[in-house]
Amino acid sequence: MPASSTSHLVLIPSYNPGRKVLDTVRAARTQWTPVWVVVDGSTDGSADWLNEEARRDPGLRVIVLPRNQGKGAAVLHGITLAAQAGFTHALAMDSDGQHPETLIPTFMAASLAAPDAMVLGKPVFGAEAPWVRVMGRKLSNGWANLETLSFGIGDSLYGFRVYPIAPLVRVMQSTSFMRRFDFDPEAVVRLCWAGVRPINIDAPVRYFTPQEGGVSHFKYVRDNLLLSGMHTRLFTGFVMRLPLLLWRRLQGSDNKT
Repeated sequence: MPASSTSHLVLIPSYNPGRKVLDTVRAARTQWTPVWVVVDGSTDGSADWLNEEARRDPGLRVIVLPRNQGKGAAVLHGITLAAQAGFTHALAMDSDGQHPETLIPTFMAASLAAPDAMVLGKPVFGAEAPWVRVMGRKLSNGWANLETLSFGIGDSLYGFRVYPIAPLVRVMQSTSFMRRFDFDPEAVVRLCWAGVRPINIDAPVRYFTPQEGGVSHFKYVRDNLLLSGMHTRLFTGFVMRLPLLLWRRLQGSDNKT
């Protein structure tokens, strides 16, 4: 039987993932109850497949958005409903099968032991990982660590994470950004600014080929421009918050002595 919780749920934002989404959802359901999927305006028929699955599985809830709004917007919609239902934490994972569903209980246990923290996956790449994606995230990680004074973000882009819902809703409602591909890195930086400490756990990531049912919506030029603009915006926010971040760092150092 999958582990269950009245405070923690698995949340899967999904946009045109193909049939791979059914494998992802079924695998997640073997590990946890409940699992919610937010279908972000998909046009590939996945909403119908998932609703049929939910009719047979009371541990699965499917939320269908009428139009595509972006990953961050889908997560915000899901966690807002989750908070209204009494949940306090959400483990976010992608719908394309790249994330390790067998580690869901491990990440949830870490969150239950430290509910004020966010639990971040730190990716362990296989040989099939695209070189350009691996190198690109190193650049993003460098910026994220600068913007938080190396607060402890192991990886800024890996979307397999447990978020405390209340602070995530607050930081998302404070800005009109964080609604698309910029969600994952901006969320961890802003949560660090809000004082939410990260816990990092190694987690494998797998990139599927099209022949294996893999679907990627990453657009190299478009999404790197989006990330560049995001880090420019965050660096400006970092400069404004620098005295507070330095004070926190000093306080943390004093507490260790």
